[in-house]
Amino acid sequence: MQPHPPSGEQHEIRHGDQVVVVAEVGATLRTYSAGGVDVVDGFSVDESSSAGRGQVLAPWPNRLDGGRYEFEGRPGAAAIDEPELGNAIHGLVRWLPWGLGSKTDDAVALECVLHPQPAYPWRLELSLEYRLGPDGLTIRVRATNASAEPAPFGIGFHPYLTLGIPVDDVRLAIPASRRLITDDRALPVGEEDVAGSEFDFRTTRTIGSTQLDSCFAGLARESDGRVRARVEGEGRVLEIWTDVGFGYLQAYTGDTLEPASRRRLGVAIEPMTCPPNAFVSGVDVIRLDPGVAWSGTWGIAILGN
Repeated sequence: MQPHPPSGEQHEIRHGDQVVVVAEVGATLRTYSAGGVDVVDGFSVDESSSAGRGQVLAPWPNRLDGGRYEFEGRPGAAAIDEPELGNAIHGLVRWLPWGLGSKTDDAVALECVLHPQPAYPWRLELSLEYRLGPDGLTIRVRATNASAEPAPFGIGFHPYLTLGIPVDDVRLAIPASRRLITDDRALPVGEEDVAGSEFDFRTTRTIGSTQLDSCFAGLARESDGRVRARVEGEGRVLEIWTDVGFGYLQAYTGDTLEPASRRRLGVAIEPMTCPPNAFVSGVDVIRLDPGVAWSGTWGIAILGN
C-alpha cells in the first residue's frame, strides 16, 4: 500500500510549459514551475508545508495576540500555534482538507467548510480556484458566512517567489508608502513612512542585506485597480498582483527559516486583506452578514524568462 502524501491528494494543472500542483491539505500551492524552472519555492510531495509555504491564511492572516479576540460580543479563543511568541498564527484552514469542486487541464477548484468552534464560532464556506493562463496563475477566492450572525473575516496567501538566486541579489519593487512597526512578538504597534528608509521599495532596487518580515500598507494601485509587486534577477521577472480586496502585502526574506540552509532563497510576498492582529485591533476586518459572500482575486504573473 502506497503511503499518503502528508499534504493529501495532489491536483496538477498545466498550461503550455507551466505546471502547478495544489495540495488537498490547506488548498496549498505546493509547486509552480514554468519551463522546468521554479516560480515558487515550494516543498516536495513527501513533506508538509513549512513556514506557511503556499498556504491559505483564513479566517485571519498573520498573527493574533494570545489567540483571543471579541467580535460584536462573541469571543474567540484560538490555540497558540506560535508558542515562542504567544500568538495564534495564520488562521484555521491551512491544515484542513479541501474537497475537489471541479478540475480541468488548466484549472482546479477546491472547497472547505470551517465549522463553528471556540476559535471561530461561525460557519464559513470557502471556495478557491487556481487557473493557469498565458501570463501566469490566477487565484480566485470566495468566502460566505453561512451562520445566523455577522462574522469577522480576513484572508491572506503565502507564496515564496524564487528566481534561483540568493535574496541578496534579487531586485524588489513594492509600491507601498507605509510599513507597520512591530514589537518583539511581531505584533503591530504603529506605522511609519518608508520614504528614505531601507524599507522603501517604491523604486525597484536590490534587496542586499535588508531583512524583511514586514507588513506594507499605503499600497499604490494602477489604473486597473491592481497593486503590483515584483522581483527581478537573472533576466527573470515575477509579479504578485492583487485586486482591490487586498490592502496589505507582507514581505518576508526568510531570515529565520529552519533549517538554515533554506534561508534567503525566496521572497514571500503575501497578499492580505487586513494587517496582523486585525481581529484584536479591528483594523480592516471584513464584516460578513449572514448569507453574504466576499470575493477577491490575486495572481502570479511571469513577465520575463
